Amino acid sequence: MRAYGFTAVGGPEHEAFLDVPEPVAGAGELLVRVLAAGVNPGDRRLREGAHGVEPPAVLGREVAGTVVALGPGTAGFAVGDEVFGGCPGMVGGWAPLARVTASFAAHRPVGVSSVDAAVLPVAAGTAHDALTGLDLPAGATLVVNGAGGGVGVAVVQLAAARGLRVVGVASPAKHDLLRRFGTVPVAYGTGVLDRVRAAAPSGVDAVFDLVGGAALRTVASLVGDRSRLRSVADKPLVAELGGADVARDRSTAVLAELARLVAAGGLDPHVTRVVGFDDARAALAAVERGHEAGKVVLEIG
Repeated sequence: MRAYGFTAVGGPEHEAFLDVPEPVAGAGELLVRVLAAGVNPGDRRLREGAHGVEPPAVLGREVAGTVVALGPGTAGFAVGDEVFGGCPGMVGGWAPLARVTASFAAHRPVGVSSVDAAVLPVAAGTAHDALTGLDLPAGATLVVNGAGGGVGVAVVQLAAARGLRVVGVASPAKHDLLRRFGTVPVAYGTGVLDRVRAAAPSGVDAVFDLVGGAALRTVASLVGDRSRLRSVADKPLVAELGGADVARDRSTAVLAELARLVAAGGLDPHVTRVVGFDDARAALAAVERGHEAGKVVLEIG
């Protein structure tokens, strides 16, 4: 079958359409005919050698589609089910057929499109797990550093639904969007600590970072208790600062809850670009530039 991936570790020049065998569902896996697949910064990192994925490999870590075959140990699913979920090894989704981990898959509810469902496992799933790990009480103040990206937009919505006060650090172009989701936006750059403190005069209870580097080091000073500091952008630095990475759940229960929120209107996956499969290179390039206002989806089926 025709799939999109990379032939060598490195830059986008190594991306290509590949001719690969059709996958077979293994133990604990569903074989899914893919309708839509999410495009994430993590796909770029895989191409650059993250997680030790050996090329040639098919990109794509999250999909939505129709179950066409079941591996052993997949109770609760049947051929013909409309599902969404994560791909084993974080690869394989940008193809007409993909393996999906049954324990990280859920049924797609009526009223939730395959395009919206396809982007829930990575961004919204990470946001959900970050908030679960922080376990903040209603009324607490959370600073989201890099609130305008895919994970950021999800976490500010989920935080607001938990009754948290949210201050989002983001570029000014994304401030109106953050306000729409109940977040107080502040701009990056010199003086960011003063702007955050003005927006949160009662103090900051936790920080969730999606930027890393010097920006993470700066906002870390907002919390005295570094156990309330999380980052998915710079694992070595957040550990040095006394915080932690986000412990991922990757369960059916989390995905089902996220889909329920989407169906009820409590979570907007914020897909702003849907790209045909033939334009997979352009889709990843758009995400790699980092200026997308929302989630990008490949429509494959």
